[in-house]
Amino acid sequence: MIRKPTLAALALAFASAGALAQTTVGVSWSNFQEERWKTDEAAIKAQLEKLGAKYISADAGGSPEKQLADIDGLISKGAKVLIVLAMDKDAILPAVNKATKQKIPVVAYDRLIEAPGVFYITFDNKEVGRMQAAAVQKVMPKGNYVMIKGSPTDPNANFLREGQGEVLAAAIKSGAIKIVGEEYTEGWKPEVAQKNMEQILTKNAGKVDAVVASNDGTAGGVVAALTAKGLKGVPVSGQDGDHAALNRVALGTQTVSVWKDARDLGREAASAAVALGAGKKVPGATTWSGGEKKVALESQFLKPVAITKDNLDVVVKAGWIKKEDLCKGVAPDKAPAACK
Repeated sequence: MIRKPTLAALALAFASAGALAQTTVGVSWSNFQEERWKTDEAAIKAQLEKLGAKYISADAGGSPEKQLADIDGLISKGAKVLIVLAMDKDAILPAVNKATKQKIPVVAYDRLIEAPGVFYITFDNKEVGRMQAAAVQKVMPKGNYVMIKGSPTDPNANFLREGQGEVLAAAIKSGAIKIVGEEYTEGWKPEVAQKNMEQILTKNAGKVDAVVASNDGTAGGVVAALTAKGLKGVPVSGQDGDHAALNRVALGTQTVSVWKDARDLGREAASAAVALGAGKKVPGATTWSGGEKKVALESQFLKPVAITKDNLDVVVKAGWIKKEDLCKGVAPDKAPAACK
């Protein structure tokens, strides 16, 4: 992760060079259904403003087709750099290739886009998966497990699953853990995750001991399905640090939310975009080729933090969530330390 002094120095250097006056950064969002994207956007806008750059954006509303048109629109409006949160890793390629041919740098934001010249910034998603599985396994070391994966069009879904699999492999091999259900979640939609979970519960006569869900939205769908069946105490994982999920951790209905501070990611992406727009290298970037196509990309990976009931104070102290929101509905006699 880039340290703040480096960013400050970078900003000063750009500002003194007068390089930012005409830099327009276009951000293409896949959709805004997830709570976290609003946080990312605020961080991107704040950092671009700090660096003297202009922000324009478009929301594809979950449509890969619209996202292609959105990127054309952002370019026509003067975007000199693009930050793209891709809805579909393959469908986005024509737009990305068109941009790079026009020498418009592209930042793949949080989701991998495997195309030459793309700059990739995200958290270490395999590590997120490891953290999810480890937290669930810690409280439920054996039994029937369900794997609720992310969207099949998002490479992160498989990165997460690989990390989860690394942690659970030995227990699966020994027979301590049995995978009784595994489904992708189209579009990361909570209602799809809930439906998949309901079907898995029916198939297994309710005999499910733990659920490794790949983000907080899908975790919410899983918890709704479990609650509807009167199943309590089933460990469930998630990620993103959504406020509703952190409240579930405090309530005890979700075991872990791997927190990826979107404020950090947004800030770093904005700084990277401005650097690339000025024809400069991104400080701290490394070359990475861990995608399916093994395309070598300049990349930056931030570190996630697993949040459980034992360290909920971390997100409160960081100003990510207010204590009253975190602890809403939590019974005093069952409250974690952060709610006392």
